[in-house]
Amino acid sequence: MPLPSGISLLGTPFIELPSVDSTNNYALEQIHANLAQPGTCYFAHEQTSGRGQRGKSWATEKGMNIILSIVLKPDFLKPFQQFQLSASVAVASRQFFSHYGHQDLKIKWPNDIYWQDQKLGGILIENIIASKPKGGNWDWAVVGIGININQANFAEELKNPVSLKQITGKSFDQIKMAKELCNSIDQFYKMLMNNEASAILVVYNRNLYKRDQLVRLKKGNRIFSANIKEVTPTGQLVVQHSIEEQFNFGEIEWLT
Repeated sequence: MPLPSGISLLGTPFIELPSVDSTNNYALEQIHANLAQPGTCYFAHEQTSGRGQRGKSWATEKGMNIILSIVLKPDFLKPFQQFQLSASVAVASRQFFSHYGHQDLKIKWPNDIYWQDQKLGGILIENIIASKPKGGNWDWAVVGIGININQANFAEELKNPVSLKQITGKSFDQIKMAKELCNSIDQFYKMLMNNEASAILVVYNRNLYKRDQLVRLKKGNRIFSANIKEVTPTGQLVVQHSIEEQFNFGEIEWLT
């Protein structure tokens, strides 16, 4: 099946950068300068001002981990289908790294990769929506991924980090793994193009962190306990306590 916009394989070309503030920033700058092409992966050996979800920073040791951004042009999806891309990248990342570490890797909603109760990596997708009179089209997406590979020491203020080296006791070639990760994401991206989003969501929910377990959540001044049930096709987290509720990302905070 042909890929849109001439993409042959995600991660092609694979461009290594000695140091950047943020690979997502760099990729967005390339897009705005009309220098980016769909499928390009920007891999950084050092990132000085990495960003995570909800405005948080992503700190990483130089030359130790996977820090990359992939440029996509997902014009076969609509903006309201953004979670489909998020889920596909999360599933691809979780599945890929499970081959290197333990099978006990989970996806914490919306798209963090967890080993037991520790964070192995995270995904930040930033979008450019083209404005049109009858609704915008999804013009560009930049998929930023940070995975802890060989780092053994983390800043004390980081809540619960873990690296693949800490899990397995082994060191890895993070550049080789980054290229393999691009191939894994490419496979699931093609599934999206083939209208297989529902199949991806099944795998996502099967590997959902704390699924069917009781957790403490916070919404505003309200703190409550609920069972994690599933995530909907549009990305809402479904929880169950005395009633069933659904939440958009950013509406609630995990306390446990």
